[in-house]
Parts: sequence; C-alpha cells; structure tokens
Amino acid sequence: MGGDSGEHVAVNQALWDKKADEYALYARRNWAQAEIDWGIWSVPEADVRVLPAQLSGIDVVELGCGTGYISSWLARRGARPVGVDVSPRQLATARRMQDVHELRFPLVRASAERVPLADARFDLAVSEYGASLWCDPRLWVAEAGRLLRPRGRLVFLTNAALMYLCAQETNDIAIDTVLKRDYFGMRTITWPDEDGVEFHLNHGDWIRTLRSAGFDILDLIEIRAPDSASDDPRFPWVSAEWARRWPSEEIWVAEKARIIGRG
Repeated sequence: MGGDSGEHVAVNQALWDKKADEYALYARRNWAQAEIDWGIWSVPEADVRVLPAQLSGIDVVELGCGTGYISSWLARRGARPVGVDVSPRQLATARRMQDVHELRFPLVRASAERVPLADARFDLAVSEYGASLWCDPRLWVAEAGRLLRPRGRLVFLTNAALMYLCAQETNDIAIDTVLKRDYFGMRTITWPDEDGVEFHLNHGDWIRTLRSAGFDILDLIEIRAPDSASDDPRFPWVSAEWARRWPSEEIWVAEKARIIGRG
C-alpha cells in the first residue's frame, strides 16, 4: 500500500466527483435531520459532547465539507459556517441543498491543505471523514491551526487506528479480528478496489502532528457502536458487532494554544 502525496489532491477530487451522485442521495436525508450525530453509527453529539456548548454566534470552518450537512446542522444552531471542499460536484450538491432548505452559508472550492481564507478567522474547525481522512495531516492540521483564533477548537472524526490495522485488502470483505498490517509507519494508504488516497496515523503521530501545529489535545473518543446499531450496507467492511467490541472510529478534540509550535 502507498501513494504519491504530490498527486493525492487531484486523485481524491476525481474520486469524490465520481461519488457525488451517490452521496447526493444521502445529502437529502442528512440535511433534513434535526440532531447532530457522528460517523457510521450516528452517535449523537449529546453522547460525545465534542462541540462547544455554545454554538450561536461562533465562526466555523468545515474542512472537507462534502455536501455540507454538518455545516447545515451548525448553521441552524446559530453558528456562521464556511464549507471548504475540493470537489466541485460535491459543492454543487451542497448548493442545491441550500436552495431546498433556504439556508445559506459560504462554500469555498479548495483543498483543506491550502485554504484561501484569512488567518485566525474561526472559533471552530471541524471535519468528519473530510480532511481528516483524505488530506495530508501535516498540511491540513497546520492549516486548521492557522485558521483558528487562540483557544479555537479543532474537532475531527476519522477511522480508528485499530480498524485500519484489522481491515481486509478490499472494502467488500468484512474486517477481521486479527492484525493485518503494521502499526508503525502508517500514513499514506491506497486500496486496490478504490481510486483514492487516504491518510492514517498511529496515535503517537497524531499527537506529534497536532502539537507541532500549536494544539493542545483535549480528548480522544474511541467510538463504540451503540447496542441499537445495525450493519450499514454502505460500509460492508465493518459490522456493528465488531464495532461494539473494538473502536471503528475516533474523534480527536484539540485546542489552539496561545503559543504556536510547542513540542
């Protein structure tokens, strides 16, 4: 497994332009949803409490926003989001959803590794399987640090390190209960059945990446599938049964320190 990090932005844009029609179907459901939840298992924000308690009036940047549904949830609670995504077709879906729901916020076409927005403009940066999975952590985390005000919060969800270690070679085969690959050296990942480039770090490398970008780590929540969860056909590689025993996803919560570049 591997990939050329110099080419991954274009590769991933092409992948998500190709997937846009499929994800437009999910966008209709997600935009209509009232409550904020996270990840494959739709874990309620009320259970994990990773977002600021006060959302009204804060400035938010969603890095790798896709169809923009998380930004829509935050906007309905009084936040001022800006969605950033590299895929023009995903952003086109987001704009259609804005028309349907009569809910407006800026959408910017750009990679989260290089965002054309001003320094220290935001109070919250958020990513759910956007930049957190599809962008180079050394670059997008540094951009999040640049974009956030002092004491601004970064919240992102991605695949759990353990799930990656146990994942099969193709997405149509269920995850195993034994380790399939090395923990050390995780970074750029490609899969034989998908034309995309993912990024996975072990926990030590996530800590070092966040601290080098000026963040203090507040929490790491390893997601457990709720007892009520059932298998999702969109994600055949992981079962609810497996995810009730081991973490399939993780949410990192960090705060921009007043002194940048510590550690």
